[in-house]
Amino acid sequence: MLRSGAYSLALILLSACIPYGFTGGGLPSHVRTVAIIPFENQTTTPDLPRELADTLRARLHDRLGLRDASEAKATALVRGTIQRYETDIPIGYSASNKQATTARRMLQLVVDIEMVDQVTGKTLWQRKGLLAEGQYEERGEAAGRAHAIAQIVNNVIEGAQSQW
Repeated sequence: MLRSGAYSLALILLSACIPYGFTGGGLPSHVRTVAIIPFENQTTTPDLPRELADTLRARLHDRLGLRDASEAKATALVRGTIQRYETDIPIGYSASNKQATTARRMLQLVVDIEMVDQVTGKTLWQRKGLLAEGQYEERGEAAGRAHAIAQIVNNVIEGAQSQW
């Protein structure tokens, strides 16, 4: 008796989820492809747009199931501007009696970014002045930059999912 009641409850709960169709990671059901438009770069670091686009492309595929497509064929676009990239901000020191040296540094990455539904023309998610920070050991800027880029990408994914 108890077993059949639990089985019936499980079937009811599962059938309640079916009409919602959890495909697309919370985006509209027609959004299945994405084009990452090269970001405008207002900094002096030429690799930033490529690194950001590569990470966006991989994570949008992994976490939202969006396939890469050309701008003309994509159902969604991601575009933006890299506004600021500051490095070597000291945050930790190693001190001795003779001298103080920095041991930890931080960088800041600021972008304006948006995701647009090309089918409806609606903006799915947008943020101006999105700030991400990355800490790193001295001479380890690449690790800090990767961390900041990952923060930006996570914000895009979570923001797009929360709109629907």
